[in-house]
Order: sequence, then structure tokens, then C-alpha cells
Amino acid sequence: MSNNQDSTKRIAELLLEAQAIKLSPEKPFQWSSGWLSPIYCDNRVALSYPETRTYIKKMLAELIKKEYPDAQVVVGVATGGIAQGALVADLLELPFAYVRPEPKKHGMGNQIEGRIEKGQSVIIIEDLISTGGSSLKVVDVLREAGIEVAGMVAIFTYGFAVAENNFKAKDVKLSTLSNYNALIETALEHDYVNSSQVESLGAWRVAPDQWGK
Repeated sequence: MSNNQDSTKRIAELLLEAQAIKLSPEKPFQWSSGWLSPIYCDNRVALSYPETRTYIKKMLAELIKKEYPDAQVVVGVATGGIAQGALVADLLELPFAYVRPEPKKHGMGNQIEGRIEKGQSVIIIEDLISTGGSSLKVVDVLREAGIEVAGMVAIFTYGFAVAENNFKAKDVKLSTLSNYNALIETALEHDYVNSSQVESLGAWRVAPDQWGK
């Protein structure tokens, strides 16, 4: 196993241990979209565990240095990417800003919080990628402000085909620390799920809108 595979599965293991990711094929969760899901992911939970938080921070920083060395500003996606982004920006000694889902309704009416100059290159930090829709709205906001988007990094992705297509359509490079395949392998190895449940988990990833119906 390569170092990259090691770290990918290690991230998945840490998220499972912290219960930032929960797997429940028999009693699925319901997303706001109406999809039934055998997995629930809230990577903000990982912030409550210093060792896990530090490992994720270091891995994100290393990923940015490797894939986006010319990024001048770290930008978090509200709300999940704010804390992670600030931690990483501090480690990289780069400026930090974040983008709201919509403009503030009072004061200056900002949607971009922090200072980014036109023409600067930014790297966006997100905690989780599902379809990519809300994350890519941040790309639109930044580009409309004359800011160059080098790419996006995230802790975890479900790996949906629709997300891959959405990122391609926006011409945005996405890099993640871990992914659904690594999660299922790790969950099976550490007895979070059994082999029969893995089949159901795999079927969900292929057709999440139809799973459980």
C-alpha cells in the first residue's frame, strides 16, 4: 500500500472512530434532498478530537503544497470549511477568508468575509463533497469578484458521478483526503460493517436517488 493509500484509509479510520461518519444500511438516514442514505457524515465532529484535527490539518496542508503551491489565500466554505480552512491557513501562514451561502443581510452585505484582492489565486477548503452543488456556488461568487480559483480540497467525497460532472463543467480541480471506496474498505477491515452490508453500501453510491425505494 502506498503512502497515499495509507493516509486515505487512515483519514477514513479516524472519521469512523470519531463518529463523524456513521454507517447504518438497515436504518438509513434521510437527506434534505429526500434521498435515503446508509451513511451520515459530519466532519465538524472531528474538530472535537485534537489528534484527529491536527492530522487532518497537516494532511490538507500537505495536499495544498503539493497540488496548489501557488495559492495565495485559503478560502473556507461556510460553515463546514471555515474552521478547517482557518487551521490550514494558519499552518501554511497564508491569509484566510470564507464565503457565505448568501450575502449578509445587514452591515456591509458581504458574501466574501475577509480580504482577497482581484487576481489573487485561492484554494477553497470544504469538509465534504456530495453533489458539489453548494461548494461550486462558492467558485461562482469568487470568480464574479475577479478572483482566480486554483482548485478545491476537501476531507471526504462520496465520489458521485454527478459531482465529478459538476466539477468538470465548472473547470474546477478537486483533491480530497479520503473517499467512499477507502471508507468502505476501512469499515469492513475494522468491523464497522459486514460483507453483506458492503453490497448495499456499494449499490447506494451507484444510484443514491433510487436506493432504499
